[in-house]
Amino acid sequence: MQFTVRALDASEQIQTLVVEAADATDAQAQVHARRLTPLSAIPERSGMPRRADRFALLLFAQELHALLHAGLSVIEALDTLIEKDPQPTRRAVLTRLTERLRQGQRLSSALREQPQVFPPLFVGVVQAAEGTSDLPRALSRYLDYETRLQSVLHKVTSAAIYPAVLLVVGLSVSLFLLGYVVPKFSAVYQGSGQALPWASQWLMRWGQWASANGALGLVVGLLLAAGAVWKVRKAMAGGGWWRLLGALPGAQAKVEVLQLSRLYLTLGMLLEGGIPLQRALALCDPVLEPQRLPQLAAVRHDISAGQPLSMALQTHGLSTAVALRLIRVGEQSGQLGPMLSRTAAFYDEETTRWIERFSKAFEPALMAAIGVVIGLIVVLLYMPIFDLAGSLQ
Repeated sequence: MQFTVRALDASEQIQTLVVEAADATDAQAQVHARRLTPLSAIPERSGMPRRADRFALLLFAQELHALLHAGLSVIEALDTLIEKDPQPTRRAVLTRLTERLRQGQRLSSALREQPQVFPPLFVGVVQAAEGTSDLPRALSRYLDYETRLQSVLHKVTSAAIYPAVLLVVGLSVSLFLLGYVVPKFSAVYQGSGQALPWASQWLMRWGQWASANGALGLVVGLLLAAGAVWKVRKAMAGGGWWRLLGALPGAQAKVEVLQLSRLYLTLGMLLEGGIPLQRALALCDPVLEPQRLPQLAAVRHDISAGQPLSMALQTHGLSTAVALRLIRVGEQSGQLGPMLSRTAAFYDEETTRWIERFSKAFEPALMAAIGVVIGLIVVLLYMPIFDLAGSLQ
């Protein structure tokens, strides 16, 4: 993004420059490289970055892996990515990496200087690969890990699309009936002098209120809808889709297992990459909900005291019956990393089957509930007409 930087030149004159940088620190570093003394760096626009400006970490890892596998050095690969990327913000991130590498820093150290772009998990994988001089293999392992995580999330999202569309359409039809059709019928029945059933009377009162306060009702409805959308998007951006999924009936237990599956998959990937167990557990913090972090910290404490991983996970509620048996086998065979990955794969398949079964049962139930609501509104609207027709006969 663009920053407006105020700086002092050699003659102590204040200059104002506009630079493309990943953050304020990067902007000040660029100005300092021009032999100026930065005073302030203010972003030209506020708020969340646009989708086009965000750094696609998974795409970066895929392209870097392909170039390294083709025989290029890290600096040559980064220079190639800079040349092909037309977006200034992403180019600034890559340019800062190449500058640090040419200054003699390791890639992991250069990545760690931009924590808003490169998470600790990715930095840890790269750092472990530097010890074995096998960065392409480490990137391949990270890509497989991210692909599996995205696959589970994609399945959950796909299963939620159709119910969400049903819910939106059902609410829209119900609000149209209540906000437009009911007031019309209310005006007709009010002038007829006919006694209405109590349920129809309640519905007509709503119609009279909506007719008299239509603008207010519309504004309130739009505000509520906007607030709900904002709340959901905020929860999704902060990883709160766990809580949204757990709110579904009967889903809480499956969500807990899915979180544990992410923990096993992450831990397995890190151990297979050569990262020590204590360090790997510390890097697993982002994959768990905040309320589970004390449990993970207790697991690290027990392992530092000499307990095996299986016992520590069982003691602090971070294991299941199947996971416990598989992890013990991995500890005995010296294949703890691969066994954790197999445990995660087992639960991923189980989650996929549960999502399919849940969708097949939940979608018809939701459709039936929406049909009952809309049908009830229509019946209450026409009930006085049915009574009138019966009296005429």
